[in-house]
Amino acid sequence: MLNIQIICIGKLKETYLKSAIDEYRKRLSRYCKLEILELPDEKIPDKLNINLSEEIKSKECNNIIHHIRKDSYVIALDLKGKTFTSEEFSSEIEKISMTSSTITFIIGGSLGLTKELLNICHQKICFSTMTFPHQLIRVFLLEQVFRAFKISNGETYHR
Repeated sequence: MLNIQIICIGKLKETYLKSAIDEYRKRLSRYCKLEILELPDEKIPDKLNINLSEEIKSKECNNIIHHIRKDSYVIALDLKGKTFTSEEFSSEIEKISMTSSTITFIIGGSLGLTKELLNICHQKICFSTMTFPHQLIRVFLLEQVFRAFKISNGETYHR
């Protein structure tokens, strides 16, 4: 069974998002082993300059790097990443699962990801060029992973 690991910055506070994630966790349990690792976010001051921004981003990303499994295929969610249709995403997950038992998805904090972290990722994907809260992207990601499994199993959820 494929392992899906999601490493993200910050804890979910909103009950409706927690409920959605719990629902997808339950749905995905028949297709994969899911692990969601929430790492602490750094406090962002009201007066943020470029140096402080880079320092905060670096701390968060170094923490992410520390938690990536060595044998994992790593995918960052990034605005400059590749876009997929749901069918293409499903095929991509199938293809990756042929060579790796774990896929790790990285969702950065509100300041984004460092070049260092992006460089160690095997792939970068983008759901939209619009800006969304990183907490909401977790739900989007889980929904698309669930949809991908349904598509690859010939089930009708994606229609």
